[in-house]
Amino acid sequence: MSALPIPAAIAAPLPPLMGADWPNRFAALGGEFFTELPPQGLPDPHWVAWSADCARLLGLPGDMPSDPRLLAALSGNLAEAPMQPLASVYSGHQFGVWAGQLGDGRALWLGELQTPAGPMEIQLKGAGLTPYSRMGDGRAVLRSSIREFLASEAMHALGVPTTRALSITGSALPVRREEIETAAVVTRVAPSFIRFGHFEHFAHTEPNVDALRRLVDFVIDIGYPECRGAAQPAVALLEAVARRTARLMADWQAVGFCHGVMNTDNMSILGLTIDYGPYGFLDAFDPGHVCNHSDHQGRYAYARQPNVAFWNLHALAQALLPLIGEQDDALEALEAYKSEFAATLDARMAAKLGLSGVQDGDRALAEGLLQRMAADRADFSITFRRLAGFDSREAAANDALRDLFIDREAFDAWARNYAARLRSEGSVDAERALRMNRVNPKYVLRNHLADTAIRAARTGDFSEVQRLLKVLSAPFDEQPEHAAYADFPPDWAQHIEVSCSS
Repeated sequence: MSALPIPAAIAAPLPPLMGADWPNRFAALGGEFFTELPPQGLPDPHWVAWSADCARLLGLPGDMPSDPRLLAALSGNLAEAPMQPLASVYSGHQFGVWAGQLGDGRALWLGELQTPAGPMEIQLKGAGLTPYSRMGDGRAVLRSSIREFLASEAMHALGVPTTRALSITGSALPVRREEIETAAVVTRVAPSFIRFGHFEHFAHTEPNVDALRRLVDFVIDIGYPECRGAAQPAVALLEAVARRTARLMADWQAVGFCHGVMNTDNMSILGLTIDYGPYGFLDAFDPGHVCNHSDHQGRYAYARQPNVAFWNLHALAQALLPLIGEQDDALEALEAYKSEFAATLDARMAAKLGLSGVQDGDRALAEGLLQRMAADRADFSITFRRLAGFDSREAAANDALRDLFIDREAFDAWARNYAARLRSEGSVDAERALRMNRVNPKYVLRNHLADTAIRAARTGDFSEVQRLLKVLSAPFDEQPEHAAYADFPPDWAQHIEVSCSS
């Protein structure tokens, strides 16, 4: 299928789009890594959403642009030289089972832009069929595009490493999922979209050692230059990736985020949150919460995410063995994950509790609170936000927090231990509250908030998407005019289901 024709008004030669010469360093790896092809654009596209913060990162205007060439390019209707649109090939394990060849089934890399933060790859998601689409149609729908756009920017504002999202463009083009929906394209931004699965692809069955080495060298160059001088660069890279992944998992746990599809092809080699499909932020705290309706075995439940990431790192280590040689060297590199995750999570939880540092017994204190929250289904984000107002001297002043718990006596016992810990370090309540409110968000992207924005967008009203984006861009601020966005989810939110089609 060919790309849509470029409208006559923008077909004439013009200066390079967005002022870029569009290098694509990934293309230099060789033809076995990708397929070059043009995007398949959206008919009569329109803007749905625009991230001012991501735009500024790329040197673009913060306001929704009026440039028709930009709308065309980010809808897949304009792929001019020197852009090099390509879809990459990778493989991977899905739900713990080897799935064979996968790849960018509905994503195309346009190239890179130079930014103050370094080169950023620009990728269109939903721009049509590729050789790796398998049984799919290569399209993204408005619903899933809004969810990915909002989550990407919300996670960035929370300080969690993530791919970014610049924009959504939409069209009346019908797309069939569980029902007929309309098409959209998300423009995604990241230093690299390389996944664990890229390495697995060249290591399975008959390892392509030369391709693996080129890929390792490339990833070291773009993301891990400190590994370049190591005696065994592949081992050094594996350990560095393990540490970044460990920190990412601690970040997810600390903000109550569930990914939903932690397959190896959805794991970023740079330790970024990538591929927002059936994700969710916890409402009532349940360690066994499964956010993906398609995850029938609960493999990717909230509490299992750290162990799943470690399993995925073993799959990456297996892929790198042709370069590493000794299995013991790979296993030793992976051990860094355990210590890094534990230390990072301890630090994150200490900050959430307002502690000035980590001491013996603090892990038990944090786990004690989580156990109480799980037993009484206390709301994750609201509990930690209210905890910032904890009075370490006067228990009666803590009723707003205490009211979140059914077993008041059990909470009181924990609160006494917490108060004693605070007094032991001379914690000043007002100062601690300020610190805690900088790490415990008031606003997170709950499913019902996204669902409300999606319902409005389906009627052609995109204002709620932009309003919600604005709220989520300052998740730690009080924003009294938007307080309703931080309230308990309505009863109907319990019936929202998200799956791999999301």
